[in-house]
Amino acid sequence: MRSVLEDFYRAGKPPWDSGVTPPELVALVEGPGAPVPGRVLELGCGTGTNAVYLARHGWRVEAVDLVDSAVRQATRKAAGAGVDVRVLCGDATRLDEVGVHGPYDLFFDLSCYCGIPPHRRDAYAAGLTQRAAPGARLLMFGYGPGAFDDSWSGVTADELRTRFAGWQLVDVTPGTNPVPTFWFTLHRAAAAA
Repeated sequence: MRSVLEDFYRAGKPPWDSGVTPPELVALVEGPGAPVPGRVLELGCGTGTNAVYLARHGWRVEAVDLVDSAVRQATRKAAGAGVDVRVLCGDATRLDEVGVHGPYDLFFDLSCYCGIPPHRRDAYAAGLTQRAAPGARLLMFGYGPGAFDDSWSGVTADELRTRFAGWQLVDVTPGTNPVPTFWFTLHRAAAAA
């Protein structure tokens, strides 16, 4: 997977890097009921567009991407914007090796999870769960099964309910793309009183 992603960056601007923060993230951060800014971990941050947006809105941001050139671009983008973002190169399924410890109040994933092979997804879910503050949120965009071809496993609400023990799937919003896409919002259970 890493070599495929690296090829996109070598060829120029990857098709998923629009340079525009998705309205779903803007609604979460700026809309009614927006959480108080805290610590956020972005998974698969690409060139840092959303990490910079979050930092500009008061979040303490750590961001991870698998591709070195994306990490370098994200670091430069944050510096150019004058915001403090810690960008690390590493595998979102091996967060212990990356050096992100949490706890985080928010996790943001713009199609990182759906590109992870199914046999590594439990490690991703466990890594987030271990680093989640009580009441943490996860906002995730993902392509559904068959989005690209019949072999694409994609991501489903049922899978997230199964893999993310201790989390509640509170919203599933279908995307507007011609292929099946979804925005998922999960909440980590709050600490017992």
